[in-house]
Amino acid sequence: MDQDKFIHGGNIHSFLRKTSAEAKVLDFSANINPLGLSFQVKNTILNSIAEIIHYPDPACYSLKKTIAEFYQINKKKIIIGNGAVELLYILCHVLRPKQALILAPSFSEYERAARAAHSKINYFYLSEQDNFLFPTETLIKKLKNIDLCFIGNPNNPTGNLLTIEEIEKILIAAKKENCYIVLDESFIDFVKNDSLYTARSLLDKFENLILLQSLTKFYAIPGLRLGFAAMSEQLIKKLELAKDPWNVNVLAQKAGIAGLKDIEYQIKTKQFVQKSKDSFFHQLANISNLKIYNPSVNFILLKILNETMEAQHLKTLLMKKNILIRDCSNYPGLNNFFVRIAVKSEAENQILLREIKTIFEARR
Repeated sequence: MDQDKFIHGGNIHSFLRKTSAEAKVLDFSANINPLGLSFQVKNTILNSIAEIIHYPDPACYSLKKTIAEFYQINKKKIIIGNGAVELLYILCHVLRPKQALILAPSFSEYERAARAAHSKINYFYLSEQDNFLFPTETLIKKLKNIDLCFIGNPNNPTGNLLTIEEIEKILIAAKKENCYIVLDESFIDFVKNDSLYTARSLLDKFENLILLQSLTKFYAIPGLRLGFAAMSEQLIKKLELAKDPWNVNVLAQKAGIAGLKDIEYQIKTKQFVQKSKDSFFHQLANISNLKIYNPSVNFILLKILNETMEAQHLKTLLMKKNILIRDCSNYPGLNNFFVRIAVKSEAENQILLREIKTIFEARR
């Protein structure tokens, strides 16, 4: 297996090991809430330190109850994970799909989890000419003989979205093929009018629907690891038997509850991301030699149009300025000229914009 295919953003530790830089590192490679930890979450973590002398609740009862109330999901249909990725691997281990379909480009762990379960990987490549939009009818035709299909909604790294009507069409077609649809909604909380896109309301209607959601991105707790999945009660029972008994630590459970109850932080985040991404998008669009894909969430996909500058080269030049971006050349369906950058504060965005402008102006 080619390990380079599974390199992720956000590896600030690797960067610091390779450099003696003492200046602040600006990490645009990981799609984390630009507001950082909420006061409520931080305070809860600090006040819960003494509880780490005890084992965490293996049932995650309080967190599961909070998730069920917040997202309006039957708590019997919820399983909590040490990040959404853990649940992805457990799911593939339990289902053992013979044939898996993955839309490309998309999150690399779909392939890795499916391969770990000895699945045959089939890729459905989204068209660059169509700005990587989801062609629902064509996708439906590809579901024949597929056991498990992974769809990111919003998709990472393109940010494109399916509407709930399109999702329902796919689920109906997949049901006829006895195919499970894993709908990864890890970035859905960042989306404006997310109720138009989330499939949570379809859980009671389709037993072949599996919703996956990270809580680490929106609540800025990737170092704690926290996510959940929602699916039929029958399938939940199988996954519960397959996971570790204490897979979610005390601090992650407490942080999840505090975050979901912090309505003010949620509202501020959505307002901030919408305003910041729109401004960032328009400013990036003014830089020659770049094609910018219109974002729906807190990250933006770019294509370098200057053939003398590949993504790895741009990444290396920015690293010299202690700035990290995501080289997307290892995504199936993308080439060596694609990068992804997170939306951060206006001041931080301006630093990246200035450095990118300087780099491209020097190559004229």
